[in-house]
Amino acid sequence: MKKLSQNLKPIEMSKIIRVWIWTQIWVHVICGVCTLSFIFPFLDRKSKDRKIQEWSKHLLKIFNIKLVVQDAALLTNTPHLIASNHISWLDIHVINAFKPIRFVAKSEVEGWPIFGWMAKQLGTVFIRRDNTRHARQVVGQMAEVLKTESICIFPEGTSTVGATVLPFKPNLFESAIAANVPAFPLAIQYLSKTSGLRSESPAFIGDMGLLESMSNTIQNRSLIAQIIILSPCPSSQGSNIDRKQVAVYCQESIAKTL
Repeated sequence: MKKLSQNLKPIEMSKIIRVWIWTQIWVHVICGVCTLSFIFPFLDRKSKDRKIQEWSKHLLKIFNIKLVVQDAALLTNTPHLIASNHISWLDIHVINAFKPIRFVAKSEVEGWPIFGWMAKQLGTVFIRRDNTRHARQVVGQMAEVLKTESICIFPEGTSTVGATVLPFKPNLFESAIAANVPAFPLAIQYLSKTSGLRSESPAFIGDMGLLESMSNTIQNRSLIAQIIILSPCPSSQGSNIDRKQVAVYCQESIAKTL
């Protein structure tokens, strides 16, 4: 075996490593599907969150991504809305590895093979962004959920390479005002472990497919996923604050941080 490994060219070794990583990913996904199908129905909310966090942490481990969280103590134990910038399909798993939470995602995610089904089982709320009437219905659903659980949204409406933060769409922030809960900005970025600079490897943009994005992330085995929790915009204070003000506050807070 030692002699065989010595005779393998670097390119061949690289292929073997990639195959091994892909194998780990799909085994992990299958385990997740089994857990959602046969174990989740019998668990309480706390136990479900623990399973979600464990699964997400292991996924990051497979990709060799280190999770770093700053100012986590700012988050309250009571329900709240989190507004994050959006870079990758990994964002959800990075946030869940830190603290499991309900998400709002674009309707296209529901159609993803396996991952879309998993997102649905985890209580993700799907929104048709081109349908104003549907968006209003989702806001009502979110306000109801926020009475007992926290929710995370990606109000840019699309993903970026992470260099800038697009203007936040204000519609979904109405739920925080209706539910009388604070809105926390969350800045997420992916950095190189070697240089400390921003990495675009995990970016999921344009016409890129999910498997292509996963492959790009696999090729870069030296990433840090950094989450920074920022001071909340207390949407429950005063009657003059509106959803646009909350959206601008969160967007500007994240932009300044990044």
